[in-house]
Amino acid sequence: MNLQEIAVSFDNLDLLAAQVVEGFITGMHKSPFHGFSVEFAEHRLYNTGESTKNIDWKLYGRTDKLFVKRFDEETNLRCHLLLDVSPSMYYPKDTNDKIRFAAIGAAVLANLMKKQRDAFGLYQFSDHIVSSLDVRSSLSHYRLVINELQKALSAEPQKTTTNVTDTLNQIAEQIHRRSLVVIFSDMFDAAEDPDALFNALQHLKFRKHEVIIFHIVDGATELEFDFTNRPYKFVDAESGEELKLYPEDVKAHYLQQIQSFNSALRMKCNQYKIDYVEADVRKDFSQILMPFFVKRQKMK
Repeated sequence: MNLQEIAVSFDNLDLLAAQVVEGFITGMHKSPFHGFSVEFAEHRLYNTGESTKNIDWKLYGRTDKLFVKRFDEETNLRCHLLLDVSPSMYYPKDTNDKIRFAAIGAAVLANLMKKQRDAFGLYQFSDHIVSSLDVRSSLSHYRLVINELQKALSAEPQKTTTNVTDTLNQIAEQIHRRSLVVIFSDMFDAAEDPDALFNALQHLKFRKHEVIIFHIVDGATELEFDFTNRPYKFVDAESGEELKLYPEDVKAHYLQQIQSFNSALRMKCNQYKIDYVEADVRKDFSQILMPFFVKRQKMK
C-alpha cells in the first residue's frame, strides 16, 4: 500500500497502520519462509524441553512447526522512533506527501512493535526536540504515540530549520540504554554541513545504539528533478526564499549535487555500520517494514 492508494482522512491512523502491517504479514505468510514470517508476528520458535502449555496448536496445524505465543514480559527490543517535523517535510505543499509517508511509516512500526511486545518511544524534532515519549510497551503508550503522530499530520509547519545534527547529538545523550534508533528525515539541512551530520551519527554509534535511517524523498521531483521545462517559482520551505527559473537551466547542476550528497551519505552509513534506506514516498511501505524486520531479527 502506497500513498497513491491511500485515500483517507487520518481520523484513524491506528487502523491504517494495522492494515499495512496485516497486509505485510499476509504477504510474508505467502512467501516460502513460513516459519520466518510467523516468528516475526507474535510468536517465537518452540525450544525443545520447555513447557508446552503456550504452544499455538492452531498455528502448528497450519505450518507443521511448533511456535510459542509471546507475552508482555518477553520484550526484547527497545526502539526510539525519530520523526523530522521541519517545514521541508511538508512537501509538496498541497499534499504533504513526505510527512504523511514518514508519520504513517512510524505508526506502522509502532503497530508492529506493539504486536511483538517490544518497547518503543517517539521523538519529534525540527530545530529542537518538539516532543518526546520514552520507551514503553503498553497499549496505552501505543495510543499516545499514535496521537502524537496524528498531531504531526495535522500541524502547520513552522518557519524553522531542520538541524538534524544538533538534535541527533541531544538525543544520543538522552538515550541511556542500548536501543534501536530509527530516523525518518529528508536530511534537508545535512547537505549544508555533511561532516556535522556524520559526527552526530557516529555519536549514536559510540553510545552503542543500532541505527536505521529512512531518508524520506519524493523520488521524481527531488532525486530526478522531473519538472516540465516551463517557468517555475521554487520556494525554500524553511527560509521562504523564492527563485524563479526554468528547470532545465539548473537540472544538471542540481542532479550532480544531490547525487554527490546521497553517495557520501550512503558511504558514511556503510562505514559506521548504519542501515541506510532511501524511502521514496511514491512507493509502498514494504520499504519501511522489511529493513526494520531484518534489523530486528539480527538484534535478537
